[in-house]
Amino acid sequence: MTAAGTARSAPTTDAIGDRTAADACADVDATTNTGTGTGTGSTLRTVRAARTRRRRRAALTLTALFLAVIAVFSISLMVGNTFYPPHDVIAVIRGQEVPGASFTVGTLRLPRAILALLAGMCFGLGGVTFQTMLRNPLASPDIIGISSGASSAAAFGIVILGLSGTAVSLLAILAGLGVAVLIYLLSYRGGVAGTRLILVGIGIAAMLTSATDWILSRAGQWDLQEALRWLTGSLNNSSYTEVGPTLAALLVCTPFLLGQSRNLATTQLGDDAARALGTRVDRTRLIVMVAAVGLISFATAATGPIAFVSFLAGPIAVRIIGPGSSPLLPSALVGALLVLVADLVGQYATGTRYPVGVVTGVLGAPFLLYLIVRVNRRGASL
Repeated sequence: MTAAGTARSAPTTDAIGDRTAADACADVDATTNTGTGTGTGSTLRTVRAARTRRRRRAALTLTALFLAVIAVFSISLMVGNTFYPPHDVIAVIRGQEVPGASFTVGTLRLPRAILALLAGMCFGLGGVTFQTMLRNPLASPDIIGISSGASSAAAFGIVILGLSGTAVSLLAILAGLGVAVLIYLLSYRGGVAGTRLILVGIGIAAMLTSATDWILSRAGQWDLQEALRWLTGSLNNSSYTEVGPTLAALLVCTPFLLGQSRNLATTQLGDDAARALGTRVDRTRLIVMVAAVGLISFATAATGPIAFVSFLAGPIAVRIIGPGSSPLLPSALVGALLVLVADLVGQYATGTRYPVGVVTGVLGAPFLLYLIVRVNRRGASL
């Protein structure tokens, strides 16, 4: 893979960037026509009708995704070795004592479902931010090294330093942020080019993966099991201790991303066009990158690197919501839905219980191959 090949593929392979850019161009054309007085009435009516249709579709899509997330979340509280009806689950959530259900639902299932919901939203929102910012569906934190940094740090903490629990999570958060800063600095040459950042990230991810393998080769039997459980991405042993930091990260970082959604969309036109429209490109990228890395790092610290959720959520959301609408909130809901459904499948679909990361890995690998084939058919190389 050459840098030139990747540069050719980036603007042609990213559905998010293509659709947002096309929509922005239409808005610019409409503004130009209004200023010159040419076709003002018909152009404005066309643009307004298109915006109305987009907003209606976006609202319906968000509502449907929200209801689907609530439905799967509720099912995950009711279904298990023992089925509890909705009124028992509601009673437990309200703090009432229900024999059997208070422990099973309140202590085991509820924190697991909440953590799946929050982590999925963090992964989905962080992933689509990178894919939109870099105009490439392959530019998810799974691939460009951020998740690998958190994973390597966690393995180092467990195997070499003998850490556990909160200490491992904190180390993973710091490592994820540190790797993101390193990637940004190494790819900065008078600005950050998406292609260069992706290539630097892939190289760092490869080095960190090798470091993780070396650390695991030195692990004792108990430490190896603990490290592998964390590296696989799992919701086992979930508790309210992990819920708090993940919720805090989501509440802090999401407003920054939503506040920059318009500027983020403008960057799809290219850096020069975005600057001409008044967007401070470098400032926008720095803000959204820090916020997205924060989401990914805290979610990874809580659950481990659940494979491909960041990678899958954005492209799926874009295809559902259609062109011209912000993919941020839909991607967050799709990410939550993916983790909740994958956890149910991993627990109850087969006779053996599998970590959620195994199920999402099975879903994500074919989609990655599909994207690679799709890019090659368009005459670009990766």
